Formats: sequence, structure tokens, C-alpha cells
Amino acid sequence: MITASIMQIDKKTLTDQEILFRLVDEDVDSFSILVDRYKNRLTNFVFRFVKDADVSEDIVQETFLRVFRHRHNYKAIANFSTWIFTIAGNLAKSELRRRKRWKFLSVDAINDDEKKFDLPDMGIKPDRAASVSILDDNIQNAIDTLQNKYKESLILRDIEGMSYKHIADITGVPVGTVKSRVNRARKKLQKKLRGHTPEDELFQ
Repeated sequence: MITASIMQIDKKTLTDQEILFRLVDEDVDSFSILVDRYKNRLTNFVFRFVKDADVSEDIVQETFLRVFRHRHNYKAIANFSTWIFTIAGNLAKSELRRRKRWKFLSVDAINDDEKKFDLPDMGIKPDRAASVSILDDNIQNAIDTLQNKYKESLILRDIEGMSYKHIADITGVPVGTVKSRVNRARKKLQKKLRGHTPEDELFQ
């Protein structure tokens, strides 16, 4: 498994593109900086698709390996985060297709354009922990019912906080299509969660 080593402070200030250039020049140690920067975000992103911590870790590991193997093919005109999230998203969707083919999918597993559909803040009072845990389960279960194209756009927009343009680059569709998918996903979730969210917290 790839692990991040302690790097010099000056290296940590490098941009993603600068690190990629160093990798092309065989400064392999710089790669651990990218792992530090993206591992948690990618793991959270992939987990929303596959709902399995071990599988998520494997997919993220494979994502980093592919980035490293193809580092010489990286184009400086591209956004590195677009590239790496595209790889991770494609691997996650491939995993779902594989599960579907073999029937291994687990059964357990907002209206306006700019109003985000946020996950609950887990920094809560103890007396509300149980209700928020149920709320989070309801949200994830509702997300799981979405088609992959809606799920991906929603996660990137409302959980990762990416711009519509950035999401369009990752998914390969026009910005208008991304906005449409996000809005449709929010509406679908809103419909499923009405009556299941305490005090209508999600839509205030």
C-alpha cells in the first residue's frame, strides 16, 4: 500500500503540476505529497459509490498506481484533480457494473440551483447523535438509489464542493447537463427523504 513519507516543507508547497513534472524527472519521493493531498477526498468519494471501506481503499490505491504509471502521459493543460477524480470515478463505476453483472449489489447497502444538499455535521451534541446517525443513513440509502450519472454529479458538487465546470471536465458532459443532473438528483433525494428527516433539517 502506498504510504506518505515525511516530506520537506518546501516540497509541500509545490502545485500538483509541479509535482507531476518532478515525477517525470524521476523524483519519485514527491508522489507521496499527492497521496497526502488526495487520499481522503478520493476515499470519501469512492465510498459513496461502493459502500465498502476495503473496496474503496483498493480503488483509491489502484487510482494512485494508475496515476504513477501514466505520469509521463499527463498533460499540463489539464487539471490534475480532474484527471485523478476521473480515474477514481471510472473505477468505482466499473466496480458497480461488475457487482450488477454478478448480482452482488448489496440491498443494505434541492430544488434551486445553488442550494446545496449537505451531509449533517457530525460535531453534534450527544443527545442528538442517534437521530443524526439515522439521518445520515437515510441520506446514503437515498443516494444509493440514484443512477450513477446523477450520483456522481451530486457527490462531486454537494459533497466535494466542486464547480460545475470542474465536474463537467471530470464527467465529460456540458456544464448545462451537469447542472441538470445535480438538480434532478437533489429533487429525487428530496422526494425520498421527505418524512424521514427530523424537523426537516436538510431543507432549511
